[in-house]
Amino acid sequence: MAKFSRRQFIITAGATAAGTLFMHGCSSPSDSASSGSDAASPAPVASADAPEVTKATLGFIALTDSAPLIIAKEKGFFEKYGMPDVEVVKQASWGTTRDNIVLGSAGGGIDGAHILSPMPYLITEGIVTDGKKVPMYVLARLNTNGQAISVANAHKDLGVQMDSSTLRSKIDAAKSAGNQMKFAVTFPGGTHDLWMRYWLAAGGINPDSDVSTIVVPPPQMVANMKTGTMDAFCVGEPWNAQLINQNIGYSALTTGQLWKDHPEKAFALRADWVDQHPKAAMALLKAVLEAQVWCEENKEEMVEIVSKRAWFGVPAADIQDRTSGKYDFGDGRVEEGVPYVMKFWNDNASYPYKSHDLWFVTEDMRWGYFPADTDAQALVDKVNREDLWREAAKAIGQEAAIPASTSRGVETFFDGVTFDPENPQAYLDSLKIKKI
Repeated sequence: MAKFSRRQFIITAGATAAGTLFMHGCSSPSDSASSGSDAASPAPVASADAPEVTKATLGFIALTDSAPLIIAKEKGFFEKYGMPDVEVVKQASWGTTRDNIVLGSAGGGIDGAHILSPMPYLITEGIVTDGKKVPMYVLARLNTNGQAISVANAHKDLGVQMDSSTLRSKIDAAKSAGNQMKFAVTFPGGTHDLWMRYWLAAGGINPDSDVSTIVVPPPQMVANMKTGTMDAFCVGEPWNAQLINQNIGYSALTTGQLWKDHPEKAFALRADWVDQHPKAAMALLKAVLEAQVWCEENKEEMVEIVSKRAWFGVPAADIQDRTSGKYDFGDGRVEEGVPYVMKFWNDNASYPYKSHDLWFVTEDMRWGYFPADTDAQALVDKVNREDLWREAAKAIGQEAAIPASTSRGVETFFDGVTFDPENPQAYLDSLKIKKI
């Protein structure tokens, strides 16, 4: 086992009420083991690999891409690798996730989480924690694709899709009346914030001056759209599909159309927890990777499990279609077998490419979350532990899934802009709308 080495904006207003209060997902592995014959069978863990502890507390938010953590618990994968006492704990918002990571389980919080991929970097540098730096490690990517930008039915007449500039007339009218249109995201500097900003800016709309960007927790998006709190939002599933099923709005686009097979959530842990419990961290990672493989192969059963009250508490129908590749956009467009379906394991979805994290840090520099002089590559090298992912993949018999490089190469976005991880500055220079 490789030796583990210690590597080393403003707080979201109103995004979280009480950071130390959270609800527990309370299903046990036995609850769902009977629903399939492929549940993990706990096996003795070799003494040399036995975890230092049998418990860890992991956070999740009710989003489809949290499924690997839920399945690792429900199907007994944590137990299989010697950690039967892992708790998978529901968080009210990404602000709550942040606050509980800062606390750590020793302080009544959590050790790690299903998390927006940029958040471990923002937390590590103290950007979203009032300057308190809490080093974190990204151990895996949990999924690619699977988010969407949805618009209220009040704007259906504009036919907004990929081109955000079609909103310009209403944006200008609202500004003239002293009431900026509101676009909701889930956390400042997080993935949904970056997808929304990229989409708006690509259409010539400045997300900082032309509109008002507000923060709303994922499970509250649909209710807030219903009451007219916002004009559009970017969030993960199942909330976009639920919006359409309730006939409140429609999806202009899914984020996989912005950037095919884009990275989304991550599995990340506090660095000090990993450094103090290297074998336990490896056990968690192996369980999560095995769960990702299971999710890819058993999506229908996965939907039934995560939809339960203990986890998401939503109708399975709100999750099923988009998970299986059928997209009803809610404006007459219905597509099946889409290439931008959420992936958990296929096409290297689980591997945490350093080039992807470099884009997240660079994009957060674009919008002023990180200082312009941030050494993005050094920060990625400190936080991204793809070396542990490789070790875990080998351990579970998935050596063939290990990419040849830590970079996926040049990425191309829907508007033709490219990001070359070998030259992030050229990318920044090419962008017309930015804070930097």
